[in-house]
Amino acid sequence: MFAFIKKLLAKVTAPSLIGRAGGGSESSIDMEKFLIVGLGNIGPDYVGTRHNIGFRMVDALAASVNEDKGRQTEWEDRRYGFITRISVKGRQLILLKPSTFMNLSGNAVRYWMQQEKIELEHLLICVDDLALPFGQLRMKPAGSDAGHNGLKHIAQVLGTQQYARLRFGIGNDFYPGQQVDYVLSTFPPEEEALIPERTKETSAAIKTFCLAGIQMAMNQLNKKRPTPNPSRNGGEKPAE
Repeated sequence: MFAFIKKLLAKVTAPSLIGRAGGGSESSIDMEKFLIVGLGNIGPDYVGTRHNIGFRMVDALAASVNEDKGRQTEWEDRRYGFITRISVKGRQLILLKPSTFMNLSGNAVRYWMQQEKIELEHLLICVDDLALPFGQLRMKPAGSDAGHNGLKHIAQVLGTQQYARLRFGIGNDFYPGQQVDYVLSTFPPEEEALIPERTKETSAAIKTFCLAGIQMAMNQLNKKRPTPNPSRNGGEKPAE
């Protein structure tokens, strides 16, 4: 009788154990969930532009996890954006590249937070930043939009600026009145060559954010030395 009961209990508990182990069930409802959003503009005209570095940060994160597991990243074309899911040590990371264009990024963020029941503390926005020299990385738990239209719309829609953001410096090496052309242009070869190394750092920082919290991620990332920004304006002072 004892052997029969033991066998019966094994059958009942086996599925839940498989789910927790992640053996093909990485979307387990028991996993703590995070929404990682890379900001950018969709379409071939914007591929590789400075304003799309947010897309590249989440692409790099997905690739870093999936390549370790011997598989390719697949993005699903869903409402308000492209979605893929990865798991990192018991956390489920929902990666989002909004298809709303930059100025309406908040619509995608709000929808997927509601859809996946993501807490504000588990939201991280990956974004380009003119105020930082090229390649310098910063993570903050909150802050102003600093004139960034994507961050501005997210704050308007969510009703708060108290959300974490990971900033990738793109520099401000442009003359007055040329900001739009600058952010929508591609990186020069000398900067493009450095992006893979920088996105490795952002991937590691995002994983730390999800596993150990934003303070630990900030300590890890913000102490990094900035990458020099090669001058392309003949030594003139960049625009503020």
